[in-house]
Amino acid sequence: MLARVVALCSLTLASASFAQQGATPTASAQVSTKPLIGTAMGRHDIRAQLMPRRYTTIAAEIGAKVSSLPVPEGGAFRAGQLLVQFDCSLQKAQFDKAVAELEGAEQTHHSNLRLEQLNSVGQLELDLSKSAANKAKAEVGANKAVLAKCQVGAPFAGRIAEQKVREQQYVQPGQQLLDILDDSVLELEFLVPSLWLSWLKVGGTFEVQIDETRKTYPAKFTRIGARVDPVSQSVKVAAAIHGKFPELMAGMSGKVLVKPIEGQ
Repeated sequence: MLARVVALCSLTLASASFAQQGATPTASAQVSTKPLIGTAMGRHDIRAQLMPRRYTTIAAEIGAKVSSLPVPEGGAFRAGQLLVQFDCSLQKAQFDKAVAELEGAEQTHHSNLRLEQLNSVGQLELDLSKSAANKAKAEVGANKAVLAKCQVGAPFAGRIAEQKVREQQYVQPGQQLLDILDDSVLELEFLVPSLWLSWLKVGGTFEVQIDETRKTYPAKFTRIGARVDPVSQSVKVAAAIHGKFPELMAGMSGKVLVKPIEGQ
């Protein structure tokens, strides 16, 4: 009788132990299914910087002395407006010389054409005069192209971000002259969780809080990146400030205020 009771107790304890062991993996599996997202993305604490829509660095295409810089640093300009004027007195003299040589070559060729009608000139001499005229014409074109680079116009409307040279300074071909930008539309680029792709659309609105002004401004999504970063589970998006705010400048930064859909 006693042996039967001991065996029964042992069987009961073994069953309870097995039940506890079977329940533990289930609880662990439930915990491990929760996604682990980086702290910044998990809190949706997204930072962004204001960027100009277009910007570029203008460089010299010829070697010459800077005669004038009509637009000061920070100043605004129109598309096509003069930004840099070079002293091209030497290039102008070379152009005038090429024009004079062209006139002489054309007169020689025309004279040979008249003599050719009288059978008073050989074919070789006629061909050489024609070739000389064409060469002189090409020289004029080349010098004219150089003169066209003595003035640098604005490729688009915007502002001077930085002047890298000064007036009366001699520059070499390829040397940087100005940094310019188009701040008519200020853009934002930042990363968002890839889970947002289920509801985030181009044209969607949100707000951005700029640190320097301590104000909040409306913005719209303009582009969505073409791929997702599998490591951070994020995707790059671009947006633009919606409206005109004179106090905003390129380089300012702030916090993106996006209200994701519940559960995202």
